[in-house]
Amino acid sequence: MTTIGLLHSVLRKDEKLLLNAFETAGISPQFYDTRTLQLDITDIPEVDVVIDRSVSTSQGLYTTEFLEYQGIQVVNSFETARTCADKISTSLVLAKHDVKQPRFITAFGIEGALDAIEDMGYPVVIKPVVGSWGRLLAKINDREAAEAVLEHKVTLGNYQHAVIYLQEYIDKPGRDIRTFVVGHECIAAIYRASEHWITNTARGGQASNCIITDEIADISVRAAQAVGGDIVAIDLFETADGYLVNEVNHKMEYKNSIDTTGVDIPQKIVEYLVNLVN
Repeated sequence: MTTIGLLHSVLRKDEKLLLNAFETAGISPQFYDTRTLQLDITDIPEVDVVIDRSVSTSQGLYTTEFLEYQGIQVVNSFETARTCADKISTSLVLAKHDVKQPRFITAFGIEGALDAIEDMGYPVVIKPVVGSWGRLLAKINDREAAEAVLEHKVTLGNYQHAVIYLQEYIDKPGRDIRTFVVGHECIAAIYRASEHWITNTARGGQASNCIITDEIADISVRAAQAVGGDIVAIDLFETADGYLVNEVNHKMEYKNSIDTTGVDIPQKIVEYLVNLVN
């Protein structure tokens, strides 16, 4: 009998939908709450595979690393999660595998970042190296704005803010595309539209169905394979020269995309997990 572990913290709507899919499949997952876990390498969980749905990136990463040390397969793997949790690492892996993406530059400190911005040209986007849901992004339109934002980042004191990730601004058509990859298949896609330049649904972007073309499927699957992802979401920009990968998300959210696309994403996830161990 297949035994699947669910690594979680807060059970959001996404996790509850996944639990419904487990129930439909006749599977009762083993629950592992990262908020109360005590990680001991001699205490090995009796599970075939674990899916990481913990909201906390750090808790998920360390728990995944422990589980893999114990010989337990985790979806997604520690290496995939570590890569996707860091925008610089993600960009470098995508570049290594020739997956098209916006131009990016990394700098340390204000002067280096200002020189890089001037070289890239305005507008430019500054992103936190670690973060999600479209938080702490800044679109920089001129040097005065660049100086102000960079000073704030450096003054915040966290070492991650002193690592400056700069990305070419892509003038997207009021939307971007999020695709969902399970295994080696792009199973669904949505447009995320907004009048604001940030189109994340967490920031008010409106979801609608996106027909998966061969080109969308190809770049999405290649991005997933580049990071070694089993179950990931890919954010794409549309340009006159084709699609660009903006980000790869290793703990994708799908609650707003099931009805929108007509694809039962949690069911697809459960089917994939079962097939992994059968």
